[in-house]
Amino acid sequence: MRVSEVMTRSVRVASPDQPIREAASIMADIDAGVLPVGENDRLVGMVTDRDLAIRAIGKGKGPDTPVREVMTADVKYCFEDEDTEHVARNLGDQQIRRIPVVNRDKRLVGILSLGDLAIEQGASPAGDALENISRHGGRHTTQ
Repeated sequence: MRVSEVMTRSVRVASPDQPIREAASIMADIDAGVLPVGENDRLVGMVTDRDLAIRAIGKGKGPDTPVREVMTADVKYCFEDEDTEHVARNLGDQQIRRIPVVNRDKRLVGILSLGDLAIEQGASPAGDALENISRHGGRHTTQ
């Protein structure tokens, strides 16, 4: 099965210059813990609820802090025409639960989560990925 068959297509995107307060509000509106960050029609980062808690609030940054100051710029992504089992393995190896989906022009076209995989393919690929994601990775650091 291809990623394009199971991904979520309607994706809200934050701007790198947008205040983190607005990014948090968007996350609350869509009931998600992650937002892709786009600039000039390109994916430039990802911001998560964890980024907001640790890189912003935990460091004493205010609600008007630009998203670019707390986002992860090193974005892992997959292509819409990739095989879902391959992507599920990569999610586990990279210990991530959600991944932006781009077309071959590297334009954002969706987002793929473990939940998307589990709903469409059953527990096996998603469960295998989750098992790898959940393994202890040692001491965690944030920038």
